[in-house]
Amino acid sequence: MTRSVVLEITGPLAVVELSHAAKFNAMSRSMWRQLRAVFHQIQQDASVRCVVIRGKGHFCAGGDISEYAGFRFQEHSLRAFHEEDVWGGLQAMLDCDVPIIAHIQGNCMGAGVEIASCCDIRIAGDTARFGAPIARLGFPMAPREAALVMRAVGELTAREMLLSAAVLDATEMHQRGFLNQVVGDAALEATVGACVERILPLAPQAARLNKQAFRALALVQSSQTATDLIATAYRYADSAEHREGVQAFTEKRKPRFEP
Repeated sequence: MTRSVVLEITGPLAVVELSHAAKFNAMSRSMWRQLRAVFHQIQQDASVRCVVIRGKGHFCAGGDISEYAGFRFQEHSLRAFHEEDVWGGLQAMLDCDVPIIAHIQGNCMGAGVEIASCCDIRIAGDTARFGAPIARLGFPMAPREAALVMRAVGELTAREMLLSAAVLDATEMHQRGFLNQVVGDAALEATVGACVERILPLAPQAARLNKQAFRALALVQSSQTATDLIATAYRYADSAEHREGVQAFTEKRKPRFEP
């Protein structure tokens, strides 16, 4: 089973493809590490003027839950997964000074929403679906990931996704300001391509300086709260409901969360 993040650079355009087709491009631990390496490579390549990130068939259906039993139930390994693997990949995207376009089709759940939240421009097909229904799995979103998503989708939408496991369609996410454009699935490739063509002739230094300014402004506006929460955020690792949620998913049954 192929689990990879593939980078293809053609002249000034870099295309990053999430590839885990058997699971709608769910992110494995190795894929998070590859995502980090790929965006570090892009950041160091002065010839790249635009990045498109996409998936095969779907954007990204979340995390690869089949791996979770191996590390989620111990606090130290759970923390390492979120703070090193996942945040390492997301931070590399946030640190990238090149404009990033999200080409979104199909499922964009959990990790997919987080990855899309790191992009500058988000274009989706009209059948795309968005959410972070991890409450069904018995665990919360990690603090820095939750802060990232809340900034991108808005507080009310983040609360709806995480507290009621809401799944929203592309039109709704466009109306709420998360998506720049929604087009028919058949027009998605051409629409993303047209956006790329608008960006490529523009001044690359100006783009990099703008992204650095956006990043600095975001830091000024952000609070220390998410960072402070990390100290205690993963103490739920060995909890009964965490184990029940992940086990129920792997056994393809409804979880039974006891009071």
